[in-house]
Amino acid sequence: MSPIHDPEKALQALAAEEDNMKASRLKEKIRHSLMSEKPIHSEQSSRQPSLDEKIRHSMISEKPIPSGQSTRRPSLDDPTALPPLQGPSAAESASARPEPPQPRPTLLQRSRIYGAAEVSTAHADILFIWCCIISGLVDSTIYNAFGTFVSMQTGNTIFLGLGGATPHSTSKPYGWAKSFASIVCFCLGCLVFSHMTRIFGKLRRGTLVASFLAQTLIICVAAAVVQGGSVNGSLDTITDDIDWHTIVPIALLSFQSAGQIVGSRALNLAEIPTVVLTSMLHDIFSDQKLVAKDNVKRNRRVLAFFAILIGAICGGFIGEGTDRMQIPLWIAGGLKLVITLAWAFWPKKQDSVV
Repeated sequence: MSPIHDPEKALQALAAEEDNMKASRLKEKIRHSLMSEKPIHSEQSSRQPSLDEKIRHSMISEKPIPSGQSTRRPSLDDPTALPPLQGPSAAESASARPEPPQPRPTLLQRSRIYGAAEVSTAHADILFIWCCIISGLVDSTIYNAFGTFVSMQTGNTIFLGLGGATPHSTSKPYGWAKSFASIVCFCLGCLVFSHMTRIFGKLRRGTLVASFLAQTLIICVAAAVVQGGSVNGSLDTITDDIDWHTIVPIALLSFQSAGQIVGSRALNLAEIPTVVLTSMLHDIFSDQKLVAKDNVKRNRRVLAFFAILIGAICGGFIGEGTDRMQIPLWIAGGLKLVITLAWAFWPKKQDSVV
């Protein structure tokens, strides 16, 4: 064959040769893909397209090249002619990235969460019935020793009124001063405990535990003062003159007794005031459902009345048997400590499902 001297014809020959090479590579690629394909099932079409038909279909399905652009097809061997790989976007990468593990809360953080939880009011009346027993126990003991009350402020008001008229003609000289101290300290206790309840949350576990723990410590301090000899612990301490040291346990016990009624009001248990009998008796016998079968408030009032009575009876027998007032006080402090621990493990209030 004579050499081709026309450059245009030489380029066409090279292009034709390159097209033949591409066609052969395409045939090899299609043949390789056909070999890797699964056989056609009998329910499908039994006729398989020939190799030439597949090549023709592949060439027809390609997009036409617009005029003015190069007719040269990109080569598979040329990496610059292939389209760039599309990687995941930044947002997809961020969402696919695993989140770092959350740090485990410390003991202090868990304690704060546990203390901030609101407690359930179901069966909370049981704890305040025990508070009524404590009131009767302490009041009977203090009255036997000092001739005054630390919970029942109605009686103290009467003693205060009688003190100015008969300062020395009664069997309890200067009893009005003790009653006055008890009334003042009870009012201060109501002020402190109610403000603490409003500030920190009346149903929070931490608030109730702190309130009853403070009451427990105050009772124990009063018992320790008597136990240590700073105050005469004998029940026969009423003389013609007053021992002003006795104001210390009276003031402490009156202050802590206010925490009980504040707690009962905070938990909507006003029918168990723990320190009042007159209004409780009124509410019992003026109830329209006095003889009804199901009357929860009436049952609570009756139980509270008998709890105070039982506590007073126990205080009288313990005082007569030991002739010392600190023993009933230690018992009262132990009972209030049990109530404090009960609040610490009381069930949490369940969230209402709407």
